[in-house]
Amino acid sequence: MKKIAPLLLAGLLCSGAALADDCDQATTQLELNQCSAGEYQKADKTLNETYKKVMARASASQRDMLKEAQNAWLKVRDADCAFISSGVEGGSVQPMVHNQCLADKTNDRNAYLESLTQCEEGDVSCPLPPQG
Repeated sequence: MKKIAPLLLAGLLCSGAALADDCDQATTQLELNQCSAGEYQKADKTLNETYKKVMARASASQRDMLKEAQNAWLKVRDADCAFISSGVEGGSVQPMVHNQCLADKTNDRNAYLESLTQCEEGDVSCPLPPQG
């Protein structure tokens, strides 16, 4: 039975994901949780792509600083979202609240990093060189 349970759970999650393909039509908490997880994964993928773009434009010393800043931001984001979702801890809605928080904060961070790629000549407040 112990070996079958993970397979059943995986099957349920996959079938639930198929049902929740259209998140606008999601009606169950499981579907809403899966949709919010998908939104977070999408935001995380976009952030990783933007982070790589910024790292490629940064100098060697800036890359070290950016990596340190990004790791610190991740810790703050994760702690904030754990706190935000603690009000519904143990409830079926907790994954959705947590994922929405992660997605929102990740999208905000992406917008910030993306703004760094738009530096104009002479903008001393922008740490990266203007795009050539």
